[in-house]
Amino acid sequence: MPELPEAEVVRRGLAQHVVGRTIRDVEVFHPRAIRRHAAGLRDFVDRLRGQTVVDARRRGKFLWLVLENNSAVLCHLGMSGQMLVRDDDVQPTHLRVAFDLTDGTRLLFVDQRTFGGLMVTDTGVDNDGVPPELEHIARDPLDPLFDPSDFQARLRTRDSGIKRALLDQTLISGIGNIYADEALWRSRMHYARNARTLRRADVESLLANVRDVMTEALDQGGTSFDALYVNVNGQSGYFSRSLDAYGRAGEPCGRCGTSLVREPFMNRSSFRCPRCQRLPRSSG
Repeated sequence: MPELPEAEVVRRGLAQHVVGRTIRDVEVFHPRAIRRHAAGLRDFVDRLRGQTVVDARRRGKFLWLVLENNSAVLCHLGMSGQMLVRDDDVQPTHLRVAFDLTDGTRLLFVDQRTFGGLMVTDTGVDNDGVPPELEHIARDPLDPLFDPSDFQARLRTRDSGIKRALLDQTLISGIGNIYADEALWRSRMHYARNARTLRRADVESLLANVRDVMTEALDQGGTSFDALYVNVNGQSGYFSRSLDAYGRAGEPCGRCGTSLVREPFMNRSSFRCPRCQRLPRSSG
């Protein structure tokens, strides 16, 4: 699933190629793509026709296009969602929704697995323009208004492993399995270490590593393991070549040379170095 860097890459592409354009028409090819829009297909289309896109924003892994009437097209990419900008009439495989723009380009929502989706909503008046559906989503570590002290205080109340806490989007948003494993490897921290046991210096170091790895991933267009994640121009990111832990089971740790391991975690996997990332006896 795309995480913060991938969502931000797409947001930047939308800001460059879609903001300032007007939606001439909308065509929905698969009803599941707008299943979260409770008012149905006709309302979805009618609320978008003729609207000009004035901004492209993001909270964690969610994206939304702000429209001139203060409504918004809210998007979650799910496992395989793509927002593509095209200037031709080619219809990609797995096209779910097409926005025809008045300048002749098209914005396409493509989703092979149909876990993602779109809906039209209102922007929040009292929550910095964040749609009400996202008010429970915390700020992400790259947000200028992210509060590290508040994050640490809330972390002290969590009786859970630190990776589970990092994946909790109501605590800190945008971090998924890939970047959690990468930040924990850089911090020499076991994913099951109890969040309540972390000292201030531990949290500061972990947050610094989260920011660093996400910034580096952004600079490389995000992480692509297959063709499911691409930017608005259809190009893949290449941060997968720089990963230190995720997906590297059996390969040598870049610090100590010990073979990295893959372990089950929350119906997924965690990757770590058994020497650099040992679980303290006091944890838990």
